[in-house]
Amino acid sequence: MSKKLGLNIGGRRFDVDVEDSFAPFLQQQMKNDFNVEGNNDLKVLLQAYVRKNHELFMQEQKIEEITKKLEE
Repeated sequence: MSKKLGLNIGGRRFDVDVEDSFAPFLQQQMKNDFNVEGNNDLKVLLQAYVRKNHELFMQEQKIEEITKKLEE
C-alpha cells in the first residue's frame, strides 16, 4: 500500500506516494522542515535540502569512524 503526502512550494501543490511504513517518518520530517499547512518558497526548500545533506554527511563521517575502529 502507499500513502499520498503533499506540500505546497512556490504556490504549487506537489504530492508524492510513499510506502505506508515510510509515510509517518516522512510526514514528521516534512513537519520539521516545512510549513505543511501553507506555502513554502524555494529558499525554504533549498535550506531543507542542505540541512538533510549535512545530516547525511555527518552520518557517513560517523560510519567511517566506526568502521575504522572495528578494523583496528
